[in-house]
Amino acid sequence: MTTNELKPQTPDVVVALDIGTTKVCCLAGKKSAHGKVEIIGIGKVESVGVLRGVVSNIEKTVSAIREAVEICERQAGMKFRDVHVGIAGQHIKSLQHRGILTRESDHTEINDRDIERLVNDMFKLVLPPGDKIIHVFPQEFTVDNEQGITDPVGMCGVRLEANFHIITGQITAINNIYRCIEKAGLKVKDLTLEPIASADAVLSEEEKQAGVALVDMGGGTTDITIFHEGLIRHTAVIPFGGNVITADIKEGCTVMQPQAEKLKVKFGSALSSEVFDNRIITIPGLKGREHKEISEKNLSRIIQARMEEILDYVLWEIRRSGFERKLIGGIVLTGGGALMNHIEKLTELHTAMSCRIGLPVENLAHGYRQTVSSPIFSTAIGLLQRGLDDVDYREPSADNTATTNAPLFETANAQTGNTNPVSNAKETTVDENDDKSPSWLENVFRKTKEWFEAEPDIDFNKK
Repeated sequence: MTTNELKPQTPDVVVALDIGTTKVCCLAGKKSAHGKVEIIGIGKVESVGVLRGVVSNIEKTVSAIREAVEICERQAGMKFRDVHVGIAGQHIKSLQHRGILTRESDHTEINDRDIERLVNDMFKLVLPPGDKIIHVFPQEFTVDNEQGITDPVGMCGVRLEANFHIITGQITAINNIYRCIEKAGLKVKDLTLEPIASADAVLSEEEKQAGVALVDMGGGTTDITIFHEGLIRHTAVIPFGGNVITADIKEGCTVMQPQAEKLKVKFGSALSSEVFDNRIITIPGLKGREHKEISEKNLSRIIQARMEEILDYVLWEIRRSGFERKLIGGIVLTGGGALMNHIEKLTELHTAMSCRIGLPVENLAHGYRQTVSSPIFSTAIGLLQRGLDDVDYREPSADNTATTNAPLFETANAQTGNTNPVSNAKETTVDENDDKSPSWLENVFRKTKEWFEAEPDIDFNKK
C-alpha cells in the first residue's frame, strides 16, 4: 500500500512512539468492544541516534522514527498525524515539595479547581538552569491539620496543603524529542516519562497499593519507579543498561560488538551457578584466523558481575526512597534486560525481595500478536493505553480531528495517579460535571510469559 492510498488517522486510533537507545518502536491501536487494547500496527527498527535515552544525533533519530512509523502505517492502513511519546534518560530527576493554599471560605467544598491551583503553583518552582518540570504528582493532602487525606474533594476547610512528587528533565533533551517528531512530519500529542508508561502496562492496581518497585532495564538506562498506596513515591534513572553488558562481553571475551550482542541474547545467563561447566561456544574468527572458543560459564560470570552492580544501584535507590520495608509486591522487572535468563533468581538472591517479570499482555485484546508479549514493548503499550484512556468516545465530532500543539506538562489525579494534559494556570478550567477518564483499576495482574524463542544462528555452535 502506497502512502497516497493511506487514509487519515481517525480519532479513535492512538499512536505510541518509544524512542529508545537500542530500538525505535511505533505502535498503533484502538479500544476493542470490551475495552481492551487492540493493536493494528507495529513498527520496530534499530535505534542509532540515541545514547543512554537521550537524542544524540537528530538526523539518524528522525530517519529511524520515519522508518518505524512507515512500517506501522502500512500495517494500520492509515497516515498518522499525532503521536504519544515517551521520554527517559539520565537527565531525569525527581524531588519532593509541599504546597499550601488558603481558601476564602470554610463553608464551601474543596473542588478540583483548588487542587489545580496547588498543582499550578508547583510549576513556579525555581529549578536549576536548563531544567523543566515534566510531571507533578500529588501525594497526601492535609485539610486544616487533618493529615493523610488522599482525595480532599468535597471536604470543607480553609487551609489546604499537599505533598508533591515532581519529575523534571533537561529542556534541551525535551526540545530535541519535539524537534525529531516534527522533522518526521508528526506532532506530539502527549509526553510521558517512560517508566510511568511501563507501570501502566505491567503493574496492577493491587500491586501499587501493596507497594512495588518497577525496574525497567533498557539498553542505555535502568529506570526505577516506586509505588506505595497507589501513588508514585520515588523515581530514579541509573545510567547503566544492556549496552554496558554487551561492552563487558566484548572486552572480556575479545570479540566483535555484534558477536558480543548475540552471545548475550542467545547464551547469556545472569546466574553463573545455573550454567553447566562443560558447555563451549564456538565463534568464527576473522578472515584467515582460527575459531574462538568461549566457555558459557565464563560468559555468565561476566554478565552476572555487571548485573549485580546494576542491582546494587537499584537497591540503593529503594533504600534512599525510604520504602524498602514497605514493598510487599517486591520488584517487577521489565524492559529488554528482563529477557536475560535467570534474572529473576539473581534479583531475589541479591536484593532479598520477591521478583517477577512484567509483561504487558492482560490489557491486550484477544488474538494479539505474540511479538508484543515481550517486555521490550512495555513502554510502547503503556503509552498506547494512556493515550486510549484520554480518547473521548462519548461525543465524536469533527473537532477531534484538528491538530493542536501538545502540552508539555501534566498533572496527576490524586487518587489514581493518571496524568492529564494541563495548560498554564490562567487558561486551565475544570468541568465538575465531566466524567473522569478510566482509572488504573481497569488493569489486572500481568502474567509471566516466555520471551522470544531463540532461532538457530549459524555463527555460533554449542558443543
